[in-house]
Amino acid sequence: MYERAEARIDLGNLRHNCRELKSRLTPGVELCPVLKADAYGHGALHCVGAVAEAGADRIAFATASEAVLARSVAPDVPLLVLGALAPGEIEMAISAGADVSAWEPGFLATLADQAAAAGLVVGVHVKYDTGMGRLGTTDPELVLELARTAEAHPNLRLAAIWTHFATADEPDRSFLGQQSVRLAELGERARREFPEVKLHAANSAAMIADPSSHFDMVRPGVAIYGMDPFGNDPADHNLRPVLSLHSWVAAVRDFEPGQSAGYGRTWRAESPTRVATVPVGYGDGVRRGLSNRGEVLIGGDRYPISGTVSMDNITVDLGPDSGAKVGDEVTLIGAQGDEAILAEQIAVPLGTINYEVTCGISPRVPRVGTGSGPN
Repeated sequence: MYERAEARIDLGNLRHNCRELKSRLTPGVELCPVLKADAYGHGALHCVGAVAEAGADRIAFATASEAVLARSVAPDVPLLVLGALAPGEIEMAISAGADVSAWEPGFLATLADQAAAAGLVVGVHVKYDTGMGRLGTTDPELVLELARTAEAHPNLRLAAIWTHFATADEPDRSFLGQQSVRLAELGERARREFPEVKLHAANSAAMIADPSSHFDMVRPGVAIYGMDPFGNDPADHNLRPVLSLHSWVAAVRDFEPGQSAGYGRTWRAESPTRVATVPVGYGDGVRRGLSNRGEVLIGGDRYPISGTVSMDNITVDLGPDSGAKVGDEVTLIGAQGDEAILAEQIAVPLGTINYEVTCGISPRVPRVGTGSGPN
C-alpha cells in the first residue's frame, strides 16, 4: 500500500505520443517537447529520458534550474530555456549547456560576458513578440540587431528566431495566421544575412491544427502528455494519457438520513448510505472546487465526491449497496475497468484547462514511472 496517493506516469504512452506527433512533421522539422513545470506535473526526471528515447531533437524548459535537473539525467540532449533569466540564473543555464532566449540588448551583453568567462559558446534564440504580449520584442529591427550581435560574438551562436501563439487553441485561427505571417516575413529577411537561422512557433494546438505553422521546429507541451490542447478527447488525435492519480479507501462508514460529511456540512445523506473517506485532498492537488462536483472510480464504478474537499481527505458517497471496502484503490484521474476520468473532464467544472489540473498535483504526491503501454 502506498502512502496517501501516487501519480503513475506511463512512459510507454509518453513515448507513443512523442512518436505520434513526430510522424506528423515534414522531414527536417525538429520536435522539441516542452517539459517545464516539472513536465506539466508529470515529473521531469521520469520524462526526460523517455522523450529523448522517442526521438526528441531538443527539450525545452522555462527555467535554468529545470535545465540543470534535466542535464543530470540526459547528458547529450540539446536543451532550450524559453523563459526570462535573472542574472544569477544565466550561469546555471550556461553550465547546463542550454540554449537561451533573448530579446533585450542588455541581457544579451550579460549573457555574452558570462559565456566568455565560462569559455563556452551559448546558442541564442531571439524572441519576437508577434502578438502574445508577454516576453519578447515587438520591434523586428531589434530582432535583427540582436541576431547580428549574437552572430558576431565569439561566445554566442545565433540559433533561432521564435515566437509564441496566443490563440492556437481557439476555433478562430485568424490571429494565429497573422502571427505566422509576421514570423515568416521577418525570417525571410533574417535568412538573407543568416541562412542557417531556424524559426519556431508552434505549440501543441498549432502543431495539430495548422501544419503551416511548423516552420523548422515545433514545441508541443500538453499533447505529449496525452492531453488534448482543445479540451476534447485526446483519443481523437491518437494521444494516450500519461498520468493517472490514485489513492485508496481509508474508512467506510454507514450514514443515516441527515448525517453530514465534511466542513460546512455541505453534503447530507438523503437516505441510508455508505460513505468512504479517501486520504487525498487539496494539499495533494484535488481542487476544492470539486466539492460535491467531482467523481472518483472505485472497483470500476463512478462515485461522487460528497462534501467539501479538505486538505488531506475527501468523502465519497458509495450508496447503500456498494461492496467497496478499506484498502480498495481509488482512481481520481485515469481508468478503471471500462470507466475513465480524464483531466479534460475534471477541468470543465473547474472552469480551467486540463494541464492546470496536472500541474496542480502537489510535490507530496510521488510520481512513479511505469513501463506499461506500447512504445
